[in-house]
Amino acid sequence: MRSNRAKTRAVVSMAATLPMIAGALALGIPAAHAADPGRNALTGTRPTWATATADKGATSNDAQLSARVYLAGRNASGLAAYAKAVSDPSSPLYGKYLNAKQVQARYGATKAQVAAVKTWLNSAGLKVTKVTQHYIAVTGDVSAAEKAFGTQLHNFVKGSKTYRAPQHTASVPAGLKGAVLTVTGLDNAPHKSSHDEQLPPPDAVFKNSGPFSSYFGSKIATTLPDAYGSKIPYAIKGYTGKQLRSAYGAGTNTGKGVRVAITDAYASPTIAFDAASYAKKHGDAAYTTGQLHQVLPKNYTKTKECGAAGWYGEETLDVEAVHAVAPAADITYVGAASCYDDDLLDSLSKIVDNHLADIVSNSWGDIEANQTPDLAAAYDQVFQLGAVEGIGFYFSSGDNGDEVANTGTKQVDTPANSAWVTAVGGTSLAVGKDDKYQWETGWGTEKATLSADGKSWTGFPGAFTSGAGGGTSKTVPQPYYQKNVVPKALATANNTAGNRVVPDIAAIADPNTGFLVGQTQTFPDGTEQYSEYRIGGTSLAAPVIAAVQALAQEARGGKALGFANPAIYAKFGTKAYHDVTDNPTGSGLAVARIDFVNGFDATGGLATSVRSLGKDSSLSAVKGYDNVTGVGTPANGYVSSYSRH
Repeated sequence: MRSNRAKTRAVVSMAATLPMIAGALALGIPAAHAADPGRNALTGTRPTWATATADKGATSNDAQLSARVYLAGRNASGLAAYAKAVSDPSSPLYGKYLNAKQVQARYGATKAQVAAVKTWLNSAGLKVTKVTQHYIAVTGDVSAAEKAFGTQLHNFVKGSKTYRAPQHTASVPAGLKGAVLTVTGLDNAPHKSSHDEQLPPPDAVFKNSGPFSSYFGSKIATTLPDAYGSKIPYAIKGYTGKQLRSAYGAGTNTGKGVRVAITDAYASPTIAFDAASYAKKHGDAAYTTGQLHQVLPKNYTKTKECGAAGWYGEETLDVEAVHAVAPAADITYVGAASCYDDDLLDSLSKIVDNHLADIVSNSWGDIEANQTPDLAAAYDQVFQLGAVEGIGFYFSSGDNGDEVANTGTKQVDTPANSAWVTAVGGTSLAVGKDDKYQWETGWGTEKATLSADGKSWTGFPGAFTSGAGGGTSKTVPQPYYQKNVVPKALATANNTAGNRVVPDIAAIADPNTGFLVGQTQTFPDGTEQYSEYRIGGTSLAAPVIAAVQALAQEARGGKALGFANPAIYAKFGTKAYHDVTDNPTGSGLAVARIDFVNGFDATGGLATSVRSLGKDSSLSAVKGYDNVTGVGTPANGYVSSYSRH
């Protein structure tokens, strides 16, 4: 699933739209009481699609389900408050992080809470299958679940399919008040039975056709029609680490002593060979013994449903991009068992529970409409626990602009919409001769093809194809650090009180000005060989920013940056950032591309097109903060600014 080889961010949560209250849950605000005074409601557990008109009757009492009861811990509101204080440069508690054991002792669930929740679940007839610091997993039949959660489970029509869901909001006994954060799994849209599988071989090979520019503008398409009144350059072959380090002000910093984690689903079986081959070929520092680690699950599930082989390229991109920009950083890849939320949450929790890294790059997500408040609360809890330990999470903002062309509805992506993560937007980047930064524009692409006579571009500038995700959340309240920076018109687009706006910061994402990666792929003759291609998407922007943060942490003497948004916004308007705007040259921007029709060689023909830059759906990169690039991209002063903290 790639759009112009911009890596598609994997669909992780396919549940239906719900009116989210993630912000309230995450900040420890109690859920509203259920009508029954003897029970406490778990707000957000009944989907909005579970309506009376869609109701097809009660689910069979004997039907089986699996669920997770997430634990609120002993002081949810205290966790949120400390996470804020320890991340705020203006707070006296700034940077006073706790270690994983201290976090668990201060904010984790008590043994008494765990025992009480287990007793309640068992008494209802549910079987406890797993107990972790974060949740208790159970299985059982519908009648037991209905007894436990004080609701009826019915079948509801959603689109062309029928799914199980609570008829009313789930609840827990009043005696468990404060112990249970939420429950997931009562609705099964579209949770499917899973089974253990071996990982599939790599995807079919993909190659870019030339001609290419080696740096932006180095090769002009003199035989092709003009665009915006002049000849245009061919797309670059793919930037390398040397060019990106120069563009984003790495200086002499290499990320030495800093630990970066990467989460995706599954795991590339050839990552060590591919990463080493790429580094050697492109002048990056060789990996030292133990510099690249993998933390993997015992078994993988849903490999066909999630397109497991497609995730190999994501891991490859993330690892190679981090190493290219921060060549001395320690990298730990944490692979999830599938692309579903429960498994991805487990991966994030592993990082926090074992403090595997200080910086975490995550190039995956889903549309906000598919997020549910139960899962949002579970994610935010992990992010807050990480913040208290000094761990920062970076999420790609999406590759479909305002999502209208993709979903028909203007919306942002999640988990990038969380107030507790750094959402990374995207740009088109021009690096010129001698690795000199020229300009950036917000990533948004419009495509027109060459006319049959070769004398013009048909329908120029063409249709929107892809662009950096961004916009205003419909569900997450505006975080304090965005106030007085994000324009009021953006913050109040969906709510007069103001909501979270995405992204926070940005970096290179446009696949037309993308990054060169090397990966073992399956060739037409069935052999598996190392090959290179250009790639982009905010799946590239996230690891690039994570790597820049590693450089900044090194410049800070190794002191963890933690949840970085308050510090990122505190630098707004300074020389730390390139203030990215659309069409920075004032003349219109475009590149020419010639692609193999079959994605491999010229036997299937060639396709010639013009790609206009800075055309991100309804989103615009303007002076100051904007919903394509946030506060901007790191400039020469960014990394060094942390040395003064």
